[in-house]
Amino acid sequence: MSQLQDVELENKEIKWLAHYDINPSGNGASKSVALEMFEQKYGGSVKFYQTTWENRYNDLSTYVLGGEGIDFFPGDDVYNYPKGIISGMFQPVDDYVDMNSAIWQNTKTAMEIFNFGGKHFQFVTGVEAEEIVIYNKATIEANGFDDPWEMYKEGTWNWDSFKSMLQDFVDEENDQWGLDGYWSENALLCSGGVPTVSAVDGQLVCNLNDAGMEKEMNFQYDLFTSGLIFPREQFSWAEQPQMMGEGRQLFYIIGPYAVRSDPATWTTKIEPENLGIAPVPSPAGSDPYQVAKVSGFALCKGASNPQGVALFSECNIIGAVDEGAAAISERKALDDYQWSQEIFDQLEEINNLAKQYPVYDLASGCSTDIASYTTQGGDNVGTRAAMHGTDWATTRESIADTIIMLVDEVNTELQAKVAEL
Repeated sequence: MSQLQDVELENKEIKWLAHYDINPSGNGASKSVALEMFEQKYGGSVKFYQTTWENRYNDLSTYVLGGEGIDFFPGDDVYNYPKGIISGMFQPVDDYVDMNSAIWQNTKTAMEIFNFGGKHFQFVTGVEAEEIVIYNKATIEANGFDDPWEMYKEGTWNWDSFKSMLQDFVDEENDQWGLDGYWSENALLCSGGVPTVSAVDGQLVCNLNDAGMEKEMNFQYDLFTSGLIFPREQFSWAEQPQMMGEGRQLFYIIGPYAVRSDPATWTTKIEPENLGIAPVPSPAGSDPYQVAKVSGFALCKGASNPQGVALFSECNIIGAVDEGAAAISERKALDDYQWSQEIFDQLEEINNLAKQYPVYDLASGCSTDIASYTTQGGDNVGTRAAMHGTDWATTRESIADTIIMLVDEVNTELQAKVAEL
């Protein structure tokens, strides 16, 4: 705790609105390292205001407008920004964060994702990879392929080698299939470094006409037209991850949560000793961009104790690298998840890539209309359509003008609201 600020917290209670409690829930549950630090260092406590996932924004609005002084709200929700700022729910965190301090160095890059009008709107306490590539080492070996992790370490793991391996493996007549994973589209889009909507110099920018995004979409369309995408329509429109363990699928893109559990529950059915993971590949010669899962807290408008939230956020950052907590996490992975030390270390390295090269799409948080025509519209809509058989030029022509106009409108509202804060 030596890195934490030596300050006296006058108001020791912070008010937390969420569909889950930060405090231990009983039944033998233990406190997080962060909460222990907050209590011991500052005498702090967290007051829980319960909501549901469905009602979270309605309840937040009610509390904020009613002057309840709710302090903070989950920051890992892709629908938060910039809608929450425009609607008057969130305020900047800059007055409470010294981003030049050692504490904030690992999340400083990701803080810029939420830089609107020169002000930062999230306490980013952690960054990890949203998606990884899972593979069966036995399948890789049986087909004479180089191991993807070793290729990554050698600098040869990229879109080209990824596609080449799929081409060599896929053989529908012999029941051999390519890439599965419901959110592969978003992972491969972000691996090119250009999301649908981003914040550049504090301004929202729609990237539908960006050359980098065209490259991302054309790559996905190429995978589809080459027959390398698992045809879910032939299997009741469902993923078939168990084919990984059967040696019938080559790659599966999904979050690390899929193997962060008892191997008996793994839907991939891969034997623990054959589990392989690698970062989502990027274009040859580019930085290894990763779609980022960002954790942290939004500071609510009218918060009664913003300093307390800032200090609790710092406790979360320090707690994540606490030696004792790290040892518990490692032991759990090795014992409960039956990971090898190699897999544990590999995931740590992939998460470090996400910290250094985070890509986060703001489209879902702009408006319901923008989300429904781009990232959230289903398999054959917007940025997901290329991997399901619609060429990018056709999709772009049908949505670009409208989406650019809508993003410009959102940006105008956003900048006006930020100027008031």
